[in-house]
Amino acid sequence: METRGYAVLKAKAPLQPYSFVRRELRAGDIAFDVKYSGICHSDIHQAREEWGSAIFPMVPGHEIVGVVTAIGSSVTKFSIGDQVGVGVFIDSCRTCENCLAGQQQYCLEGMTGTYNGYERDGTTVALGGYSNKYVIDEDYAVLVPGNLELSGVAPLLCAGITLYSPLRHWKAGVGSKVGVIGLGGLGHMGVKFAVAMGAEVTVFSHSPNKESDAKRMGAKHFIVTKDPQAFEGLNESFDLILNTVSADLDINLYLGLLKLDGALVVIGLPGKPYEVSGFNLLRLRRSLAGSMIGGLPELQEMLHFCSEKNILSDVEVINANYINEAYERTVASDVKYRFVIDASTF
Repeated sequence: METRGYAVLKAKAPLQPYSFVRRELRAGDIAFDVKYSGICHSDIHQAREEWGSAIFPMVPGHEIVGVVTAIGSSVTKFSIGDQVGVGVFIDSCRTCENCLAGQQQYCLEGMTGTYNGYERDGTTVALGGYSNKYVIDEDYAVLVPGNLELSGVAPLLCAGITLYSPLRHWKAGVGSKVGVIGLGGLGHMGVKFAVAMGAEVTVFSHSPNKESDAKRMGAKHFIVTKDPQAFEGLNESFDLILNTVSADLDINLYLGLLKLDGALVVIGLPGKPYEVSGFNLLRLRRSLAGSMIGGLPELQEMLHFCSEKNILSDVEVINANYINEAYERTVASDVKYRFVIDASTF
């Protein structure tokens, strides 16, 4: 299947137009025309080889939505014309206890990433969603409800599920107080989901100019983290705090804000290890935890939740020839709140 996209040919090089061939359909595969592909900050890290050695040419992209154009002979989940989504992984071992429990993101053999890695055969390089066509095993795609605008759905496949999963796991809901550190591509989804689940939400941000957006999304409180006095009176008041930023911060300050059995969940990847006070953890049986995307059942559940609550990511839709500028603006935090590529422009 002849495919057009954008690729990085070597580390730190700008992305450029790139043509390649997707595989022919296997019995369990679906093919779809990509409509939109989101730009995740992790795309930039990998394209610039900031997370270790990478595989080039690299076609990034793991926030992919489109419309099914063909199905394999044994496909049962999808029909031609369905709206579908693909997220951070495209396969897993399928047999370990985590995969069998629908937690494929924690596959004991390692999930197969949507790009910058090898498929399960060990030789085929996975190429991501910055492209106009896609082929995938039906078991690793999800159905997108028809009432959702696809451009706003694309980031849900990574940014969305990354926040939905810990909110569900730690049972955010009516009566709970949730803090969200950072109001970026990840954080703004945390606010929307927590509010929709019924929680009282506080946003912690170093950017005072984001307060109106936070309140528009349903946050009840907004704390400017540059002002130490802003934290006064907040100790021992939160059930759950989600740290969506990768910047270095005083993790103990936020641990001190947790109630008995409260949890601070690391979602953004910090540049260096945290220094954690054992006293802060012991005092009120607090937890410092981590969370990574979600499995396929939870991904589908999230999309149904978004359909019911009319939740989408705030996006800026761009043409493919703007990707390199979008990368620079993403690094500079100059986007509200996620860039999404119109795949018709590849």
